[in-house]
Amino acid sequence: MKYLISGGGTGGHIFPAVSIANALKEADKEADILFVGALGRMEMERVPQAGYKIIGLPVRGFNRAQPWKNISVLWDLMRSLIRVRKIIRDFKPQVGVGVGGYASGAAMWMAAKMGIPILLQEQNGFAGVTNKLLKDKAAKICVAYPGMERFFPADKIILTGNPVRQNLTTGTRRKDGHPSLLIIGGSLGARTINEAMIAAISGQQPAISNQKIHIVWQTGKAYYERCQAAWEAAGCPANIEVHDFLSDMPDRYAQADLIISRAGASSISEICLLGKPAILVPSPNVAEDHQTHNAMALVNREAAVLVKDVEAADKLIPTALTLIQDNRQLESLHTHALALAERDSAKRIAEEVIALANS
Repeated sequence: MKYLISGGGTGGHIFPAVSIANALKEADKEADILFVGALGRMEMERVPQAGYKIIGLPVRGFNRAQPWKNISVLWDLMRSLIRVRKIIRDFKPQVGVGVGGYASGAAMWMAAKMGIPILLQEQNGFAGVTNKLLKDKAAKICVAYPGMERFFPADKIILTGNPVRQNLTTGTRRKDGHPSLLIIGGSLGARTINEAMIAAISGQQPAISNQKIHIVWQTGKAYYERCQAAWEAAGCPANIEVHDFLSDMPDRYAQADLIISRAGASSISEICLLGKPAILVPSPNVAEDHQTHNAMALVNREAAVLVKDVEAADKLIPTALTLIQDNRQLESLHTHALALAERDSAKRIAEEVIALANS
């Protein structure tokens, strides 16, 4: 069987796509899988690292702030559609799988137009634009949250949860006895979270460098130099690690007593699967504020703590320092987060994809 998988732009799209591909390979060792992504985006690096071939399209998002610039965007979209048509003719997939993002829109639209059944995977509690546009062309739509009938035809919806990295539960924990705080701003980093940390280590807030807490701080590549400089200016505190990207997430998750995170769908799914206490800071810079919808799905069930982005500068680090010492609340968050976990999501989605291929 041949499967075409498309989507990307952020880790929130890429990690589920790779997890689905891995599950397909596990179910069918002979499966032939090809990814289609957007040139210049993160998937063009991460997918080959995971062992899969990817072809890039020149597709880009529309410029809502400066509409007159969209002439070139439309031209790139037409070029992408022509290119993906050739890709599909040459590869001849039985099924297309779209996980959201610019490339997914072009690839899945063309696949459906050419008579190939497509399955969509929606990570968020508020559906993305690409998947909403493709809903009528999809044969099946796998979702992570109940109540998605407001976005998609009810007879196409399958509640599977979000796929997570398959090795996520294999991490090992440090044994130095100190509480550990993991700060992750998503695959691209988070300006507000980084600024809150910079304020904390520069003495503008209660100092964290002299507390018996181990802190792992993932800044994202765009913010790394500034954050590293702030760490050095603070005297290189030994209890704080600064990284642009963490490739050993299973161990980092295992070691964390508390996590500060954006509320991207993949991050939330991983937090629930592992039952990790978390402070969620939804990004305000996403379509239709879907990260707040994601976060509230946990907060309303006492499975996470919310700090609004506009309040993060003042509240985030003090909230974390208080919470990480409150073992009773940490245990409560752990229990409620675990209860929300959807397990074996990638395997369940792969089964639906294979069923489509066989039909």
